[in-house]
Amino acid sequence: MNYEYIMVRFGELSTKGKNKTDFINTLYKNIQHALKDFKGLSFEKRYDHIYVLLNGEDENKVLARLQDVSGIFALSLVHRTENDLNAIKRDSLELIKQEEGKTFKVKCKRANKRFEMISDEITRHVAGNILANTDLKVDVHNPDILLSIEVRDEGTYIFVKTIPGAGGYPLGVAGKAMMMISGGIDSPVASYLLMKRGVTLECIHFASPPYTSEGVIYKLQDLLTKLNRYQPRIRLHIIPFTKLQEEIYNHADESYAITIMRRMMFRLASRLAKRRHCPVIASGESLGQVASQTIQSMNVINEVTNMPVLRPCVTMDKVEIINLARKIDTYEISIRPYEDCCTIFAPKNPKTAPNLEECLKIEEKFDYESLIAEALNNVEVKIIEEKEDDLF
Repeated sequence: MNYEYIMVRFGELSTKGKNKTDFINTLYKNIQHALKDFKGLSFEKRYDHIYVLLNGEDENKVLARLQDVSGIFALSLVHRTENDLNAIKRDSLELIKQEEGKTFKVKCKRANKRFEMISDEITRHVAGNILANTDLKVDVHNPDILLSIEVRDEGTYIFVKTIPGAGGYPLGVAGKAMMMISGGIDSPVASYLLMKRGVTLECIHFASPPYTSEGVIYKLQDLLTKLNRYQPRIRLHIIPFTKLQEEIYNHADESYAITIMRRMMFRLASRLAKRRHCPVIASGESLGQVASQTIQSMNVINEVTNMPVLRPCVTMDKVEIINLARKIDTYEISIRPYEDCCTIFAPKNPKTAPNLEECLKIEEKFDYESLIAEALNNVEVKIIEEKEDDLF
């Protein structure tokens, strides 16, 4: 017996009350878009689940693609039969015979309260039929096979395997952020974590040619192509940062250069975010990882903007970030030897507790506002979109 459907469970969306319908509608659209290259599929949207009818498509490829869609708590391959006890017993027996194991447990949920038996009665009838027709034994604590039955208005769903989804919220329901992205390990991971929470991203990168190579732009494009699995279309804004950076190093003591540089980056990101209708900016910063990421440094750097700054990696250590980078397949790209402006111009002894007054004195020495305006007037935009070959 084949499984005809994939059942999509919502997880956190079930707590959303009046917003639940909007969240489910967004998730439904995102699922259809993610699976657009599977021409044979059809879809059913219901209040508690979304169902993907396979119609002969490769179930493993469809499941793999769905695991990248944020807002999905879990996925199950399911068989649907009629709401009839004999049909439920028959199909449950046939499905469990296809599984390997020595013990089993039956779990039943009766969402359709018009069905003539309660859940416990259905469970006993199905389990009794399995015991009478197989060598399987019941183990209610740690079974080899968990047979699940859900009786719903449109039919009864039977399944034995459930795999985790990405979790979080559907992409787009949490608004939009301007993500400050480098070519390093942390910012792609932070991007993924925000997408997983339903945040749509535009990205901003600060380029300093000739000090930085064109290779870092290709590296960024490859990183964002990986992230296209979670957001199919990403706008990348490349900011010319060379003149600002040179002025910073002409007027700032080396120990303060990185702080002033970050303050300029946050000014640029905030102004571009407002232009692009992003209410927040975001970064890949992790607390204490480098000098500019201490609490004191973050406080001084944040002073230039009244926009909220999202830092999804802030409590993660480097090993955790690297492990997640490997999971989303960005790590090997991130460690390519093309460095960004923060790495090229990294001072030997940066301030870990910079003084705001000292920063303001340094910034009074040059006309950074005109340089910021010039940089924003010369932004290069690249659109990074998923390709069919990238999906599998």
